[in-house]
Parts: sequence; C-alpha cells; structure tokens
Amino acid sequence: MAMCPICNSFKELEIYCPECSSRLEDSGKVSDFLDPYGHYNDEETVKMGDGYPNTAKDQICPHLMYCNNCGHNKVKFVQEE
Repeated sequence: MAMCPICNSFKELEIYCPECSSRLEDSGKVSDFLDPYGHYNDEETVKMGDGYPNTAKDQICPHLMYCNNCGHNKVKFVQEE
C-alpha cells in the first residue's frame, strides 16, 4: 500500500507563494479540514469523500498550502510512494 511521504515525514514540501514569494506552510491533508474526525477512518474511505475524484485511483494526497504573509492558499497534490 502506498503512503504519502509528506504525511509520514519522509519528505518536506518547499513551495513558495505566487503572490508574495513567501514560503507556503503545509497545513496538512485537505480531508482533515473537511471532516475533523476523518482521521479515525481508513485512508480509502477518507479519499472517497475528499472532493477529488482521482485521489484513491492515482494514489495522490492533496495537501493545503497556506501563506502566513498574504493569506493565499492552494492545494498541492503529492504522489504517494
């Protein structure tokens, strides 16, 4: 079974804000914001309800990236390994 290298602290995202060039903060998986109790479910169930149709099939993990400087946010899709 594949797992997200970011969620498991194997790697770190280094992405910069397109608005102000500050480093974006990784705020975690998008599903954590959609369902605060979702982490109690198995990963496949969480992916079925995360709002992205291909996360389970393509083995990707959507992370919310946030700029503390200007408030810009974006979703970064991380390939699971």
